[in-house]
Amino acid sequence: MAFIAGAGATNIDLLYGNMPKIPDVGEEIYTDSFSLQLGGGLPATLINAGRLGIETRIATELGQDMFSKFAEKKYIENGVKPYNLYHGSGIPLNITSVIILKNDRSFITYGKVKTEPDLTAENEFYKLAKGAKICLMVAGGFTDIYKQLKSEGTIMVLDMGWDGELSFEKYEELFTIADYYTPNKKEALKITGCTNIKDAAYSLKKYFNKVVVKADKDGCAGIDGDEFFFVPSLQQFKNTDSTGAGDAFLAGFIYGLFHDYPFKDCIEFGNVTGGKAVTAVGALSAYVTETELLQIKNKHYKR
Repeated sequence: MAFIAGAGATNIDLLYGNMPKIPDVGEEIYTDSFSLQLGGGLPATLINAGRLGIETRIATELGQDMFSKFAEKKYIENGVKPYNLYHGSGIPLNITSVIILKNDRSFITYGKVKTEPDLTAENEFYKLAKGAKICLMVAGGFTDIYKQLKSEGTIMVLDMGWDGELSFEKYEELFTIADYYTPNKKEALKITGCTNIKDAAYSLKKYFNKVVVKADKDGCAGIDGDEFFFVPSLQQFKNTDSTGAGDAFLAGFIYGLFHDYPFKDCIEFGNVTGGKAVTAVGALSAYVTETELLQIKNKHYKR
């Protein structure tokens, strides 16, 4: 059976909502809004893909602590098979306390900023990812495994997030491996040095025949061959919290790739899943089922 695979750190979010302000030193503030959730990043994309009925596998680090047990349970509940790369006795996750204010938010995170996988982890990741139809790529490791999977016919999709040093030179090796790269507007402008989305998209054509640039709340730009197009976002989705929108977009996009839809359809699927994600607080609170995804797309993106 075809499946999607990826490797990445597990993130846990402790969300404190309705906060009037950030507590001062020595001050305690109570709130009646709290939620414990899996956070964003590659795991969130795989969970959203699992919710759409696709077999998904993640190589990640899980310990014996209560947060790891919570994460493992949530992966399984959402159709994701976790493969543990951690063999220590600590807490190997990133745990973030999110203080949600009326118009902003603050974060405190426990965890590793960056993990360099060892040879054992690379071998374990390759075993679980071998044969995948699609593999999600991130910066920070597993490059040799990505190359091997690419040579075996796996579709490679790169989504690495913001980096203040984004440049073609820094990430050229990953770009030569990836079949698709899905930056948002800020990332695309930074890495290309352009001042608008269209120019940035054409600049990315140096590496990709099919180009994706997410335009945040406005929609998504794309280039397929020589055709530049823009797919507007759906107005029915009202933004409550944009956390995880990009991860959810990617899940819809790879759903289309997984089922061999035309490129523009893949972006339309991404707009639906990304749009739905912003309607509730948290990276994984709001989502669509496969049936809902198809119904919404067919209703609002008619050609």
